[in-house]
Amino acid sequence: MYLCQKMTTYLLQYFPITNPTLIFFVVLLIILFAPIIMGKLRIPHIIGMVLAGVLIGRYGLNILQRDSSFELFGKVGVYYIMFLAALEMDMQGIKNNKYKFLAFGLLTFSAPFAIMLLTGVGLLGYTPAVALLLACIMASNTLIAYPIVSRYGLQKKPSVTLSVGSSMLSLLLALIVLAAIVASHEDGGSSIGFWLLFVAKFSAYCTAMILAIPRLTRWFLRRYSDAVMQFIFILAIMFMSAALSELIGLEGIFGAFLSGLILNRYIPPVSPLMNRIEFIGNALFIPYFLIGVGMLINIRLLFAGGAILWVVFAIVVFGTLGKAIAAYISCVLFKLPLSSGHMMFGLTSAHAAGAIAMAMVGMRLKTADGLPMVDDRILNAVVIMILFTCVISSIITESSARSIILRDKEIPQNDNTGDDEKILIPVKYPEYADQLVNMALLMRNPKLKRSLVALNVVYDDKDMQANMERGRRLLEHLSQLGASADVGVQTQVRVAANIANGIKHAFKEFRASEIVIGMHQHKEISQKFWGQFHQSLFNGLSRQIMMARFAQPLNTIRRIQVAVPSRAQYEPGFYRWLERLSRMAGNLECRIQFHGRTDTLSLIHEFITNRHAEVRADYRRMEHWNELPQLASTIAEDHLFVVVAARKGTVSYKNALEQLPEEIRNHFSGKSILIIFPDQYGDMMDEMTFAQPQHTEESSAYELLSNWLQRFKH
Repeated sequence: MYLCQKMTTYLLQYFPITNPTLIFFVVLLIILFAPIIMGKLRIPHIIGMVLAGVLIGRYGLNILQRDSSFELFGKVGVYYIMFLAALEMDMQGIKNNKYKFLAFGLLTFSAPFAIMLLTGVGLLGYTPAVALLLACIMASNTLIAYPIVSRYGLQKKPSVTLSVGSSMLSLLLALIVLAAIVASHEDGGSSIGFWLLFVAKFSAYCTAMILAIPRLTRWFLRRYSDAVMQFIFILAIMFMSAALSELIGLEGIFGAFLSGLILNRYIPPVSPLMNRIEFIGNALFIPYFLIGVGMLINIRLLFAGGAILWVVFAIVVFGTLGKAIAAYISCVLFKLPLSSGHMMFGLTSAHAAGAIAMAMVGMRLKTADGLPMVDDRILNAVVIMILFTCVISSIITESSARSIILRDKEIPQNDNTGDDEKILIPVKYPEYADQLVNMALLMRNPKLKRSLVALNVVYDDKDMQANMERGRRLLEHLSQLGASADVGVQTQVRVAANIANGIKHAFKEFRASEIVIGMHQHKEISQKFWGQFHQSLFNGLSRQIMMARFAQPLNTIRRIQVAVPSRAQYEPGFYRWLERLSRMAGNLECRIQFHGRTDTLSLIHEFITNRHAEVRADYRRMEHWNELPQLASTIAEDHLFVVVAARKGTVSYKNALEQLPEEIRNHFSGKSILIIFPDQYGDMMDEMTFAQPQHTEESSAYELLSNWLQRFKH
């Protein structure tokens, strides 16, 4: 015991860390590992950064001292958040529906603003200034759940476009009110003359920025094409706008937001410049700011009594109620279905870094007693509110997205079968490379006369040269195999530090339409079912991926049996995989049997009848996915068993698919298997915003714990 105390005392003398180099090192470690850990816990990464700050701050384990770097990078980070929020707005969509946007935007701002103002003064007993600040925080919102909408391909739905436009307007109005609060508070102005001067300065500032920035930007971007110079220029514009905003008595975050709106049309979302801006912000400035915020939070207040819990309850319930009222009133006014109202509420109910930025402004302002306008209790309440509203928003948006797809019955057109066909075949092991090429030959459309693409990716390590030589020999063999069928085969040996990333980048370079890849079979390399990189592949690409494991040559296959999940017809890749399987069954002259629900089977039957009448197809009802193990007894050695799977978050995904690896091991061992992940909307490789990082975890800590408990019971 004495030894432990002595060791603890010895270690504590080195904390908190004050060395700038070590502080920066610890912050980088947090930025690296916090998204991974929070992804496992299914907690938004913004909250993860804040919680990490709480842990290392003086109210937590007191590991780091909050030095001047947090002030500097924090200031840059908060500007970056507002700047990126403005850059990511769809300005053209807003212009096309400006009156509806204006109506919904005013409603989604005014309803929570009024309710939160009354709640702050009446229920929480705050001063009007503090209540106004809370009202601004709750009146704005962040589109934290927008990536869910993109995944379902609903970006052009009226409810979604209205939500995006209204979010911009509500944030703009909230920042204007916040600027007025700051100007009034710092100048102590309450007379008519003060407000007339404030309006004049505000109008002059906005007019000058709107006239000057576009002309300056056009001149610079036309004259200088250097990537670094363009990036620095954009940052200079942002900080100039923020500095001028502060100079006339407005808050700097308003200037950063305004500059983003003005520069929106000059920085396309898919441009290299936008990528650099997002990358720098996501990699350093925004995480630094969020960690610094966490270091200010006094977690002990949560255990000091029920006062803070009452503040959290009031902010979450009444602020969210205001967003709900605005969404459903607008839904009725615009004569939209109820599911659209759910979507509008889901998208506009979340709060994220913008709320923290406004709270930080309040911490700088002082009351008449010399105390911060936003104290530790309010700051803690705002952070906890962000966590709750992000969860609420994600759940409601996910549910409403599924409802809208099923409501509109938006089944993809059956002409979407792959005129863009270009099949990529990553190969490593000679024992199944021939089979993969043969399968691609059976699936390809000979009328398009497209070549196949064979790819070999090797690690950049000491064995690189030997592995590259092996890869070249394998690809030469596959070229000869393709030539024997009068089909060209493009080949590439690629060096990469990560195999999955190498395949994904080759996919984009060759403009491939789908991937045919062998299923993992080498236990000495990885014990996991999906292997070292397969899971990263189907989570990182939105296009069709087919993973095959052959127990015998394809030309000896007598029957193809296909398990189709319910609602598979609503996926954008439905007709692509159906076309591929139909071609393969026709070329092999074997029977193909589909197992699924009646509504799905009827569409499959219609497609095959119209497009591939020569294919001998049978249809069997399978009401529930848990009937999959029962199919095992019907799969013979000369059958190919095909499973149409689904990625998480898609309309045909079901929890039973989590058990797919275990079911294949237990019931389909030694059988020929083909697992298909169909096309989805969006491009997962390019998805990166300050609300949604590129890194996501497929399996959560809760699922791993549940699986461990189930094994423990057995």
